[in-house]
Amino acid sequence: MWAIILSIVMAILIGLIGDALVGHHMPGGILGSMIAGLVGAWIGSMLFGDFGPVIADFAVVPAIIGTAVFVFLLGLIGKLFRKAA
Repeated sequence: MWAIILSIVMAILIGLIGDALVGHHMPGGILGSMIAGLVGAWIGSMLFGDFGPVIADFAVVPAIIGTAVFVFLLGLIGKLFRKAA
């Protein structure tokens, strides 16, 4: 039970940090940050492997980098759709 709660908290924190690094505002608030943190952790581990400190099965450094990449790409897609509309 505590592992799930710690994973959710880490996903939210990683999502907020990645969003702050890129400078975009993730839609969805805390839930959007949690989803971005989970997807970003997956992207980061696929691209960069698992290095650095590991908290709640998240390799923190690749997760933050992956989340920043994910939020940046979401921002680009959002701008593309705003221009098209």
